[in-house]
Amino acid sequence: MSLSVRIIPCLDVDNGRVVKGINFKNLTDAGDPVQMAKIYNSEGADELTFLDISASSNQLPTTLEVVQKTAEQVFIPLTVGGGVRSVNDVDTLLRAGADKVSINTAAINRPQVIAEIAQRFGQQVLVLSVDAKRGESKSGFEVTTHGGKVLANLDAIEWVKQACELGVGEILLNSMDADGTKAGFDLEMIKAVRAVTNVPLIASGGAGKLSDFEDALKSGANALLAASVFHFGSFKISDVKSYLSAKGYPMRTAVS
Repeated sequence: MSLSVRIIPCLDVDNGRVVKGINFKNLTDAGDPVQMAKIYNSEGADELTFLDISASSNQLPTTLEVVQKTAEQVFIPLTVGGGVRSVNDVDTLLRAGADKVSINTAAINRPQVIAEIAQRFGQQVLVLSVDAKRGESKSGFEVTTHGGKVLANLDAIEWVKQACELGVGEILLNSMDADGTKAGFDLEMIKAVRAVTNVPLIASGGAGKLSDFEDALKSGANALLAASVFHFGSFKISDVKSYLSAKGYPMRTAVS
C-alpha cells in the first residue's frame, strides 16, 4: 500500500508574525502563526512546518514561545526550523513541542552536526532544509543560506547526497527561483534530487494551481509544501487533496 501524499502548509515567521514574499524578498504580513496553525490543523493539513526565517540570518534563537503556543494548537506533526545549530537546540525544540526539526545553515557550516543529531534522536527527527537556486555549480543548482541572502558555494545535489549519508531523515527542497511566484515547482530540481536519494522529499516553492502539485509528485516528491496559495486563500488544503485523490493519489482524509 502506498503512503499517503502529505500536504504541508508552511509558516515563515519573522519577529512573531507569518510573512510571505517572492524569491524570499519583499515580505508581507500574512497573519498570526498560532491562529493560522489552528486553522490549518482543522482544515486537514497532514503536517505543519514552522520556519523562523529571522533566526539564522540575524543569529537569533528560534522563538520558543511561539513554537510552544503553536504546538498547543496543532495535533499533527510539527516541524520547526530556524537558528538550529546543535544537539541541544534540537532537544530544546522537541521539548517545546516540535515533532521534527529542520536544519540548514548550521549543517553547511559543520556537516557533522547532522550525524550528531541523528545519532542522539534518530533520523526521523531531522529534516534538511535546502534553499537552492539555479547557478553555475556542477548540477546547475546552488545552495544558499541565511534566508537566501548568501551563496554557500556548494552544489545542491552534491550537498543532498552528503547530508543523506550523514543521516538526515527527510529533505525539504526550497526553490529560491520559484518561491512565491505561483509559477509552478522547479521540476528539474526535484528530479535531480530524487535521482541521488531515496530519502523522503518535500517539494517547496512555486505552487500556484492545483496541477502544480501533481507535477511535483510525478517528478519525485513525496510531500508538498506551500504557503502563499494557502495563506491568501487561492485554494484550501481540501481542494488540493480532492484534486490529487481524483487523480489516484492516496490522501489522508481529515477526521471531523
